[in-house]
Amino acid sequence: MRGGAKIGCIGDLLVEFVCATKNGRHARLAAYSGPFPSGAAGIFIDQAAQTGGDCIFVGGVGDDAFGQVVLGRLVEHGVDARLIKIVKGVPTGTAFVSYNDDGSRDFVYNIILSAAAKFEADDATLAALDAFGLDVMHVSGSAIADADMAAKVLRTCKFLHGKGVKIAFDPNVRKELVGNPAYFASVREMIDICSLFLPSEDDIVALFPGRDLNSVAADFFARGADYVILKKGDKGCEGVSRKGEHASFPAHRVEVLDPTGAGDCFCATFVTLIAAGRHGFRKTLELANAAGALAVTKVGPMEGNSSLATLETFVAQRS
Repeated sequence: MRGGAKIGCIGDLLVEFVCATKNGRHARLAAYSGPFPSGAAGIFIDQAAQTGGDCIFVGGVGDDAFGQVVLGRLVEHGVDARLIKIVKGVPTGTAFVSYNDDGSRDFVYNIILSAAAKFEADDATLAALDAFGLDVMHVSGSAIADADMAAKVLRTCKFLHGKGVKIAFDPNVRKELVGNPAYFASVREMIDICSLFLPSEDDIVALFPGRDLNSVAADFFARGADYVILKKGDKGCEGVSRKGEHASFPAHRVEVLDPTGAGDCFCATFVTLIAAGRHGFRKTLELANAAGALAVTKVGPMEGNSSLATLETFVAQRS
């Protein structure tokens, strides 16, 4: 389905390799499966397109086979790829993930030294985004982990915010970033301009220690934000709107094969459907909750992304 809300995203495009054995922490000889198309931003925009969004992406890939893996997936699902820069002589970004029995994950990334960090935020890119007529521009915290990337993301989002485009922000505070004050400064700048705030419970603890959803949301609504949505992992989700709407849903019981990307999939479904106005607040949150559940049932961070029809059927069968 096309003709829905116009959704943009800027950030990392990667391929991902998944370790076949647990508890190795990448320090032991092991088999890996992949390359899977990935990157928090890439997962988001693929799901937004599958949910019916008219989507455009700003990012970078190398002129290599891995770049074609990512580009091929996004183009297949209808993402406008004209602002995805193909960088000659620089490899496509990579992520290697290893899972542990306690549910934790260990990542090895190549983002900053890869094509993933080489996207443009020049005047031509901003003009193209303006002409596209975006309803929402989404950013994941992984796109502002590096100072140079953050500067480009912030320039783009501040420009669009000034044009009346809604900004959606998932802070995605990764353990590798907790000790980086520059990252948190960029997070604060994103918070100041976002209309849709989509943190996890761990994000709330890191950014607003000792505060609950309603307390945090009150600050956002005072600044003019529309929605604050809390991702609670295996406890489901909860959200509030500036209009006073509140809804929560427990997590669906599914077989978890690969949790990476579930939060991005959740965010994309909520952002795309709420911007389109296809469903009300409660139903949109319910469908986002379903998207997060289905995302974990397949190995590969983008392999569990689902169409709107699939989500609606899943919810109907579980009602």
